[in-house]
Amino acid sequence: MSAIRIGNASGFYGDRFSAVREMLTGGPLDVLTGDYLAELTMLILGRDRMKDPKLGYAKTFLRQMEDNLGLAVDRGVKIVANAGGLNPSGLADALRELAAKLGLDIKVAHVEGDDLINRAAALGLGEPLTANAYLGAFGIAECLKAGADVVVTGRVTDASVIVGPAIAAFGWTPTDYDQLAGAVAAGHVIECGAQATGGNYSFFQEHDIRHPGFPIAEISADGSSVITKHPGTGGAVTVGTVTAQLLYEISGPRYAGPDVTARFDTVQLSQEDVDRVGISGVRGEAPPPSLKVSLNTLGGFRNEMVFVLTGLDIEAKAELVKQQLTFVKPPAEIKWTLARTDHEDAAGEEEASALLRCAVKDADQKVVGRAFSNAAVEIALASYPGFHVTAPPGDASPYGLFKPGYVDAKLVEHVAIVDGATIAIPPAAETVELAPVDEPATPEPLSGPTKRLPLGKIAGARSGDKGGDANVGVWVRTDEAWRWLVHALTVEEFRRLLPETADLPVTRYVFGNLKAVNFVVSGILGDGVASQARFDPQAKALGEWLRARYMDIPEVLL
Repeated sequence: MSAIRIGNASGFYGDRFSAVREMLTGGPLDVLTGDYLAELTMLILGRDRMKDPKLGYAKTFLRQMEDNLGLAVDRGVKIVANAGGLNPSGLADALRELAAKLGLDIKVAHVEGDDLINRAAALGLGEPLTANAYLGAFGIAECLKAGADVVVTGRVTDASVIVGPAIAAFGWTPTDYDQLAGAVAAGHVIECGAQATGGNYSFFQEHDIRHPGFPIAEISADGSSVITKHPGTGGAVTVGTVTAQLLYEISGPRYAGPDVTARFDTVQLSQEDVDRVGISGVRGEAPPPSLKVSLNTLGGFRNEMVFVLTGLDIEAKAELVKQQLTFVKPPAEIKWTLARTDHEDAAGEEEASALLRCAVKDADQKVVGRAFSNAAVEIALASYPGFHVTAPPGDASPYGLFKPGYVDAKLVEHVAIVDGATIAIPPAAETVELAPVDEPATPEPLSGPTKRLPLGKIAGARSGDKGGDANVGVWVRTDEAWRWLVHALTVEEFRRLLPETADLPVTRYVFGNLKAVNFVVSGILGDGVASQARFDPQAKALGEWLRARYMDIPEVLL
């Protein structure tokens, strides 16, 4: 086999349901994968499991297989997905029952060992609702080598569902670091679905993304790959769309995983043809000795009311509401946010209005339930002129807290289960603690007359969340623009452009090979997405806010 053709049909739990059929019917594939897990998803599945121990997996995937499993078998396409969540064995059993009902003779295997909930306290991880180590790809590979048609896993790294089939196809060993790293880069690009084909792309107006196709990685035996999509599907695969996804939810040049540390500062991209981008040159190093663990707990209860302030005296109206809203028992946390969405002399009422949000949290559901929201509405006829709110009073809802933990990889029992037999996957024999990478040499700065314009006129960005931290990757498309960006967009300038980050730790990493800089902002998301710490709880639009801020841009770049 010169290359294995792996398509991905899901980037999160709730992605386009029809994508599985679209990928199976759109052209040839060897393997179809799906990523269904995220930090928030694990909390959702944990709450499902609390209600019913038989649950804990992504039910959507089972419905997709009911519609498409026969089609996959007919076309000889293997299925690999992490939809098992907290109960991969339960999903595997459900798939066997489904196959029998459909009259399909297939082999279903699963990977487990990631769930550490029963050992969490002994491992020093506290008493969380969920505790799942990020496993690697070799368990998936063992399942496929044993003849599995469908492989489901729990919490593996997002790229592992792509790397595992490549290991099985080419017989890579745990020390084939460059090959593994190349597959990790390809997996990182396609695991978020249509984000690799023009979705959520800064320069979205350059392509038709009304219904983008899902991505495919053609991975070769040396670890190089081509990112593409089925012909005739929407969206686009360009160096820009691939660059954007490479920068998504990363930190520095060393991208560490359980199987290999991929050096993203060695990735080389090339536009080989329309909708075909080559990835080559990726170097790999031994993985670190510890595995990351996803820890979710129930943090308490939250509620919010949003007051609409219209017309004149917005600040005074907001201050009046703050003084009027009283509590029988004050919540543990009260956060006021005034969004000045109003415009002067507006032609429409909505454009003349600002939003005052009061968000509250407490361990006691009653404190932030109707007692809070009713109190907010009770002042309706005794407050500012034009008083109204965006929703009626409601009860509190639970919120979660995420934090990463780490355990020695040797303490995690990674196993593949095929035909009732258990295959133990040993931890990496060689490990290396992560070390910082020296910042590469930068080109001479660009000088000349400038114009004050939004950064996004010449630069793209993609941002995302990792627990309580956020990253913002910024890239440009020409060498001349890179000469300006790498010198102009410093940590100090980043903090000036995004005042929310002014008092937070910000680290910049330089990726000259991608003409990009990546900023990691520590703590901006509080205790993670489920804690709802800010307006944009997953920092998905942080990069677009940055692109909208004004800088002095050299005229030669415009």
